[in-house]
Amino acid sequence: MKIVVTGASGFVGRNLSKYLQKKGETITSISLREKEWKNKIFKPTYAIIHLAGKAHDTSNISDPDEYYRVNRDLTINLFNEFLNSEVNFFFYFSSVKAAADSVDGVLMEDVNANPITHYGKSKIEAEKYILNQDLPQGKKVYIIRPCMIHGPGNKGNLNLLYKIVERSLPWPLAAFHNQRSFLGIDNLNYLIYEMLRKDNVESGIYNFADDEVLSTNELISTMTQALNKKAKLWSISKGLIEKIASLGDKLKLPLNSERLKKLTESYVVSNQKIKAALGIEKLPYTAEQGLIKTIQSFKQNK
Repeated sequence: MKIVVTGASGFVGRNLSKYLQKKGETITSISLREKEWKNKIFKPTYAIIHLAGKAHDTSNISDPDEYYRVNRDLTINLFNEFLNSEVNFFFYFSSVKAAADSVDGVLMEDVNANPITHYGKSKIEAEKYILNQDLPQGKKVYIIRPCMIHGPGNKGNLNLLYKIVERSLPWPLAAFHNQRSFLGIDNLNYLIYEMLRKDNVESGIYNFADDEVLSTNELISTMTQALNKKAKLWSISKGLIEKIASLGDKLKLPLNSERLKKLTESYVVSNQKIKAALGIEKLPYTAEQGLIKTIQSFKQNK
């Protein structure tokens, strides 16, 4: 079957396209910035996977309007074309940050969404538009909310942690105890393919996350294991660390309040809804297996 993918040149797009091609699917990449992108959809297409978007800028220097132009407006344009086409399935990759910037307990799909950042707000506005439209018979729409994605070839938010472990530096934030959900690219690919293959999954919002959660301290330990190093965990006063982060906001240091929050907050995401919809008990890779694979790739690609 033919699948149209936006954002195919990005980390997720490259990996997902390659995975689906190995499964025998035909992938057509489109850019919504091209004038003729609509013509590529109207050739018998089974599904559209919309990955393209403006990522969250943790340094907070991006133009807020750009988030809405890219994450909301381009999504609306693409979705309207889907509604008027013969395409069966539309996958919109949103984010857990469209639901909540912080989580008390476990994040479920039915949470009352309350994003704070322009990134999250632009994503939820696109979601609301999609969900408010009447779907023609035979069409289905899936809003995917992944948590932090990682995999070989993408250091992303793991980059700072990796540099600390690689240089055998101590981890100074061990006093912060948290629990976080991650999503390995292999599990993401698996879930999307299963949704395509089992076309009885109902339209709606689905969280994507690994089965297990890890603390940042456990993440550091997993990294040191992957690199055959010894973990160095330092429990420095939380108050002192928070003061340093505040100073980082003003001086543009690597550690600022936004990054400290990302490194130390708890953010647990439930994946039970998608597993129930697909009739599976567990994902193919554990969180630890996925992270070890990711970290080992950093070392190989140096």
